[in-house]
Amino acid sequence: MKKLRVGVVGAGYLGKFHAEKYAGMDHVELVGVVDADRTQAETVAAAVSAPAYTDYRDLLGGVDAVSIVVPTPTHFAVSKTFLQNNVDVLIEKPMTMILDEADELIEIAEARGRIIQVGHLERFNPAVVALREIVRAPLFIESHRLSLFQPRGTDVSVVLDLMIHDIDIILNLAGSEVQTIHAAGTPVITDLVDIANARLEFASGCVANVTASRISMKSERKIRMFQREAYISVDFANRGITVVRPGEGSPDSPVPHTVVEQMDFPQADALDDELRSFVQAVTLRQTPEVTGKMGRDALMVALNIMAQIQKTSSRLTR
Repeated sequence: MKKLRVGVVGAGYLGKFHAEKYAGMDHVELVGVVDADRTQAETVAAAVSAPAYTDYRDLLGGVDAVSIVVPTPTHFAVSKTFLQNNVDVLIEKPMTMILDEADELIEIAEARGRIIQVGHLERFNPAVVALREIVRAPLFIESHRLSLFQPRGTDVSVVLDLMIHDIDIILNLAGSEVQTIHAAGTPVITDLVDIANARLEFASGCVANVTASRISMKSERKIRMFQREAYISVDFANRGITVVRPGEGSPDSPVPHTVVEQMDFPQADALDDELRSFVQAVTLRQTPEVTGKMGRDALMVALNIMAQIQKTSSRLTR
């Protein structure tokens, strides 16, 4: 079986892991690691026994697919070049900086029969995968994604850095169009928004309250959902789901007349699962788990949240 030729563009914190995962796959040949910083490219490439490059265009003609793990403002230009040269792409989230760029990439991919997968890693968390069989027409969703401060990712707001994970998951679970957005947020230690909250109202009647912070004193990644005859709580970090349903229950139950089911999932490698999913989509020419349109839809909501925050901020500072 011919090996799939894959390259990694961007050898920073996350790109390094992309390179390591591809290098460990039997039916993949890692043909190059690219970074504008030559030392970084050579260091990562040497660790996985692959060639190092400083110009991503050097991969053209030698790759079937690439992971694009460069800073968000350059996602569009790099992705466009590969798509126009008939290379499938996995683009780290957020897909692009603006909606027009995402739309153009999708148009190019469709015209050339190429695959775009967007790197919404949380979709491959085993607890999130299990939700597909549990969640049915949620009425209320509440998510909290709180993180200790990390310098990486601060080239974009916390909405595009962290909250977009939950936006993607919520859009997937709600299965309905967003009709109204109310949002607030503020910079604290960077020049961009570091903490944000948004209320999303869907055509189905579902409401989602979404909070993200990258200046928290603790880390937390949780989502809670209410639907008819069920309350569902998910702890992403600990890969656990708690489902509370009406029933006989135990006399000791904190909520009378309910049955509590606890599901815990073993440690998994979400990035490895994500990249293997991408390789499979490319090899079999099938729809990826997170399509370009899904990435675009999450981006659209995130940008609308940012617009609401900016509007509120400008009104308050007058």
